[in-house]
Amino acid sequence: MPVAAAADCVPPERPFLPQSQEDMRAYADLLRSDFEGYIADIQEYFRCLDAERQRAFQEAREVSEDYGRLVELLD
Repeated sequence: MPVAAAADCVPPERPFLPQSQEDMRAYADLLRSDFEGYIADIQEYFRCLDAERQRAFQEAREVSEDYGRLVELLD
């Protein structure tokens, strides 16, 4: 199973919020949808980063163990 690298975790684009309250009201449904989509996407992004962090810690532990075996062999 392939693992995600941090580079594969793509942050979502921040939603646009108009400055004008009139525009906010006029496009309320579209804006609401954009913000809700962002919230869902940022949660997925956080899960991706968490998975990569966990993978990197596991790899670092394995590399440390490998290094320990190397040091023992060379001593």
